[in-house]
Amino acid sequence: MPGVVLNNVVKAFGDTVIIPDLSLDIAEGEFVVIVGPSGCGKSTTLRMIAGLERVTSGSIHIRDKDVTWAAPKARDIAMVFQSYALYPHMNVAGNMSFALRLAGTPKAEINERVQRAADILELTEYLDRKPKDLSGGQRQRVAMGRSIVRDAYCFLFDEPLSNLDAKLRANMRTELAILHKQLDRTMVYVTHDQIEAMTMANRIVIMDQGLVQQIGTPRDVYTAPVNRFVAGFIGSPSMNFLDAELHAEGDRLLVRGEGFSLPVPQRMHERAAAHDKREVTLGLRPEHFASERSDEDTHHPIELSVDVAEYIGSSQFLAAHIGERAVTATVYAGPDADPMESGEYFFDVTRMYLFDRAEEHAI
Repeated sequence: MPGVVLNNVVKAFGDTVIIPDLSLDIAEGEFVVIVGPSGCGKSTTLRMIAGLERVTSGSIHIRDKDVTWAAPKARDIAMVFQSYALYPHMNVAGNMSFALRLAGTPKAEINERVQRAADILELTEYLDRKPKDLSGGQRQRVAMGRSIVRDAYCFLFDEPLSNLDAKLRANMRTELAILHKQLDRTMVYVTHDQIEAMTMANRIVIMDQGLVQQIGTPRDVYTAPVNRFVAGFIGSPSMNFLDAELHAEGDRLLVRGEGFSLPVPQRMHERAAAHDKREVTLGLRPEHFASERSDEDTHHPIELSVDVAEYIGSSQFLAAHIGERAVTATVYAGPDADPMESGEYFFDVTRMYLFDRAEEHAI
């Protein structure tokens, strides 16, 4: 059953079109993350779902109800913003129950809902505290609790973790994923952080310049990006891109460039052979380099000139060059290994990607 449906939605401010044409189906109970760079239209999309921005054309349905022109309060949604926006003079319980009290909800029901939300968010012992006595993560949980007590059909999150430090963000990502399972509600989450998208989403919507580039599971968008933009945006560190050319040698097809000559893997051999252009872009993810050759059929040598090596525990992060092109690589190395002295590196060619150099779509 569709939870949230956008049909051919357009958003323009005067002559400036922000969203040219957006259609999106979000299933009931699904956790969808909309991700993309600043200015791509993701927050505008969320605000249109919430009713905080009017659509220029198109329609929005929530729970099979046309809410295109409905007020936010008529959409059965709850929204969590980047700013906690807590009332400083109220304690946690007061902040969480404020909307219910305004709506005239019976006191017994308010107490029951607040206690349930506090249990879920592990805030029970903080109900009497003021916001100034809470950490950043606790304040954000209170902001989420304020939404949970409303028991809305759909929860909308607009970059709620941006103000937290790295450790708190990681903890809150886990808590949000657990919260989704506990509440079993439709959730739409907007972020520019692809790590948040990969770790929390059932499906990811990747946007750029107001257009949806790809929709899929985290595994789908990582392993099968449809174009160079998606390939470069998803993955950390980002994918390396190298100018290359396709060359046929007997029954083999090679992709060659400055500092490399690699066989095209069987999985993409037919598509690459049918490609009508010789010039392509080769995509190599940093994590698919290796300092040792574990399989002669798949791991092929590549000329990697290491400029800087950073030891990060179980692996080493390399800032390097292939020919004149700067690249990054993450390779396993023991504590005594010195990548600066290594004379040979390898790449798992089964993990390579090829893109049309002009149009940038995947081959």
